[in-house]
Amino acid sequence: MAIVKVIELIASSEISIEDAIQNAVTSASKSIHNIDSVYVEDIKAHVQDGKVTTYGCICKLSFRVDA
Repeated sequence: MAIVKVIELIASSEISIEDAIQNAVTSASKSIHNIDSVYVEDIKAHVQDGKVTTYGCICKLSFRVDA
């Protein structure tokens, strides 16, 4: 039986939502191994002068815990 842990991350990007998600996974991968999936819980964008400047998301990342 595998043990799976879920953590919540807030990530951002000036490029796109997809890049923000990738940033979350890349950052988490530096200290967490066995990442299985990422669930995007919420998406937002910051606007300045009528243009989107930053994309953000709240992600739930699941990974298997080594026994």
